[in-house]
Amino acid sequence: MSIFDVLTLIGGLCLFLFGMSVMGDALERRAGGSLKIILKKLTKNKMTGFLTGLGVTSIIQSSSATTVMVVGFVNSGIMTLKQSIGVIMGANIGTTVTAWILSLGGISSDNFFIQLLNPKSFTPILALIGIFLLMMGKTSKKRDTGTILLGFATLMFGMNTMTNAVSGLKEVPAFQQMFILFKNPILGVLSGAVLTAIIQSSSASVGILQALSVTGQVTYASAVPIIMGQNIGTCITAILSSFGTNKNAKRAAIVHLSFNVIGAVIWLSVFSIVSALLKPAILGKPATLLGIAISHSVFNIACTVLLLPMSSMLEKLAIKLVPDSKKEDTVEELDGRLLATPPIALDRCNSLVCEMAKISILALKKSLNLLVKYDVQTAEEIRKYEKKADHYEDILGTYLVKLSGHQISDSDSSTVSKLLKVIGDFERISDHSVNIVESAEELNNKKIKFTSSAQKELSTLCGAVSEILTLAYTAFVKNDLQTAKNVEPLEQVIDNLKLTMRDRHIVRLKDGKCSIEAGFVWADLLTNLERSADHCSNIAVCVIDAAEHNMNLHASLKHLKNNNSDFDRMYGNYSEKYCL
Repeated sequence: MSIFDVLTLIGGLCLFLFGMSVMGDALERRAGGSLKIILKKLTKNKMTGFLTGLGVTSIIQSSSATTVMVVGFVNSGIMTLKQSIGVIMGANIGTTVTAWILSLGGISSDNFFIQLLNPKSFTPILALIGIFLLMMGKTSKKRDTGTILLGFATLMFGMNTMTNAVSGLKEVPAFQQMFILFKNPILGVLSGAVLTAIIQSSSASVGILQALSVTGQVTYASAVPIIMGQNIGTCITAILSSFGTNKNAKRAAIVHLSFNVIGAVIWLSVFSIVSALLKPAILGKPATLLGIAISHSVFNIACTVLLLPMSSMLEKLAIKLVPDSKKEDTVEELDGRLLATPPIALDRCNSLVCEMAKISILALKKSLNLLVKYDVQTAEEIRKYEKKADHYEDILGTYLVKLSGHQISDSDSSTVSKLLKVIGDFERISDHSVNIVESAEELNNKKIKFTSSAQKELSTLCGAVSEILTLAYTAFVKNDLQTAKNVEPLEQVIDNLKLTMRDRHIVRLKDGKCSIEAGFVWADLLTNLERSADHCSNIAVCVIDAAEHNMNLHASLKHLKNNNSDFDRMYGNYSEKYCL
């Protein structure tokens, strides 16, 4: 084997790994929406979780990617530790699909139709289709599909290059001696684990082993322990991804590691005993591409059959290895690991914005109650809500900007824009709730009283504001267009109420019925209540714009008001309902 063969081998390996990475990333993006739906349907049933892990990994061709996602899901609260165990086990079987695809390279026949099954025959056609879709595709889905096909073509080209480069190794004595050493099961497991930990992909390391098998020096006696070690090495990705996560996310990574280590130890012991006592003839035979794929699948299925019924014991082991501390974990609401699957990351963002909406609306409604009866505990609770809403705005704004930098669909891009807009409005609503609390405190501490007519007016305005808060919240959380269209007519009524109440207050001041001090509080309350309604209007218009793929606030408002019989009808109803 010359230096040029070595360089060819390195080049083939690089293309193989690059193709696998590109294909896997594109598969994740292409299947992202489906993954979100699948993961939402997860139940506590471990068999459902197992099938989900198997299916997802078969789609994205990477157990490492699946387990990293699982760690992120557990850390973000999307998935429980118990649910994650079945998914992790399913991922180990799903990852064997790659080896089966690569084993097609070993097909040889004079029959034309059988030759078509060999990737060498159809890969150029896939590459041609892929480059056409990548360069000419107008949608992200078409471009991702093209990238998948090109990634697969690159992967197979790299595999063929490696295979051709290593064919000369069968004549190298040192190479023969190396695989004689690997017949020692312990050395085989260690070598498989180290190689896989370095490249962080068991699918890739199995592919490399398949490429080496064409030399005829890789026997089943040396291949099987290496495959067992590869399952252990692939755990490094999940372990690294668990750094900086909460306890349960760390436990999910530990479950992945313990599952593969326990499975390898048990079946390696069985393998060693069978080898020593029975000495099966097949162990001394050269491994083939298909034989390695079968061994890989059989081992992973055997591990799952053995340990799936004992998943609760793996959970207890993980809890024991990563025990609860007296100090409560700081939970990270948004996990950067989820950015690898933008649709799921966006779904998590939407859930947190809904939570932010809930506490902001609740804070303002509670503050309205303080105007009737002041309560110190409620006032403190509202301030906590406001701080939490501020925190949500900070992390969501940063995260959504990062998410928008990833390749996402047009629909998801529209949702990101909507969320970026509404988080500011929900945060300002929570700010107004604190302002109203301060006005209520001033009224209470200084024993300021409004006149009975002023109190009735304020009660009417508070009722209208409470309703518009409910409408805006419902419209956003349920993505209800009809409810969203009911917000603007009520907002106009609230604007009119504010103007009328301000004018009446001036009359009361002139008549000496109201003090100057009460007037300052009155003006602050009117401003905060009217501006809260404005933010509700902004939220409702964002919901409408996102549905119509038009993020022009002013144009939408103009369209809602002008020559709109439904708007006029709703405006009339609200004017009558909240008449002073």
